Amino acid sequence: MILYFVAGEASGDNHGAALMQALRRERPDLKFLGRGGPQMKQLAGDNFTNWIDDAAVVGLLEVLKHYPYFRRQFQQSLDEIAAAKPDAVVLIDYPGFNLRLARKLRQRSLGGKIIYYISPQVWAWNRGRIPKMARWLDLMLCIFPFEADLYAQSGLRAVFVGHPMLETLASKRTGVARDPDLIGLFPGSREREVRKLLPIMLAVIRDLRAVRPELRFEIAAASERLGAAIRVELPTPSDSLGAISVVVGQTAQLMQRAAAGIIASGTATLEAAYFRLPFVLVYRVASLTYLAGRALIRVDHLGMPNVLAKREIVPEFIQNDAQPAAIAMELRRLLEEPARREQMLAGFDAVIGQLGAGGANEAAARAVLAALVPLPTD
Repeated sequence: MILYFVAGEASGDNHGAALMQALRRERPDLKFLGRGGPQMKQLAGDNFTNWIDDAAVVGLLEVLKHYPYFRRQFQQSLDEIAAAKPDAVVLIDYPGFNLRLARKLRQRSLGGKIIYYISPQVWAWNRGRIPKMARWLDLMLCIFPFEADLYAQSGLRAVFVGHPMLETLASKRTGVARDPDLIGLFPGSREREVRKLLPIMLAVIRDLRAVRPELRFEIAAASERLGAAIRVELPTPSDSLGAISVVVGQTAQLMQRAAAGIIASGTATLEAAYFRLPFVLVYRVASLTYLAGRALIRVDHLGMPNVLAKREIVPEFIQNDAQPAAIAMELRRLLEEPARREQMLAGFDAVIGQLGAGGANEAAARAVLAALVPLPTD
């Protein structure tokens, strides 16, 4: 049995590799092809393309700039699928590429079953696309419970498998006590994000140190490359900001040590909720990108804890509202008002409780295999 995977970002590589491992535990004879990242390639072998460094492009202008590259990759994927005749194509997140690929595969009757894992957030920016997805896809594997009901209304078979984040983060629990004077800064996993958000965060540090000089600050970097880029932007310790530490590959640990945090919009907001780190959300992009996104987004909140709660658990400072003085004031409230902290933590507990009881990768693997080999009927 052959499965062809497509993942286009580091998070997709993580999810794809975990799903591959769960599938292999069920069916050791499975053969994997496709394109993704280094973890998926290690499991799949030589006939798998690691394209993550080139594929993980963010922003409308960047996508347009790299359009010839993506067009070539799109055609190569179609050619590979046509030649391999896989039993299924498993598309992992990455909707700009993967939804177009699903449509073309259905039009050409290629790829066997078409299965999507980690649902694209069309419920936030384009619900009108869901009926079209129902025509292109055979199965949607959802990590948020409300998604399955939403897709089912359009006739798309959808299964809530739980959030795979739960197992990953459970293994990273440290049990360390929180440092009441430590603030964690999480400016994102891409250099483009960091360039926009780091100056705001540094200005927040300056405001906080003016009234709370005992506070210390650590910045989480996802990679050594990003850590080096962050260090270049930091002032010398003799500056009024004082010394600021940059820690690489220790996001989960910092979320458990810090008393509060400033976090870029994204997956890290759910991670912080899981580790019960009180935080504020910040988000700022190029004006053109923001205006285009604002015209499409149909949800009241940006952060997933707030989306799942259907109310603002976490204060959101977005675009022009991302003002250092306001962010610093909210952080002081989280540090100095126990009732405010406890209210936020109770909200986190309720949100994480919606994400299942664990075993998402195993549930997803079973759903994939069931779609390929239906259970016999009496």
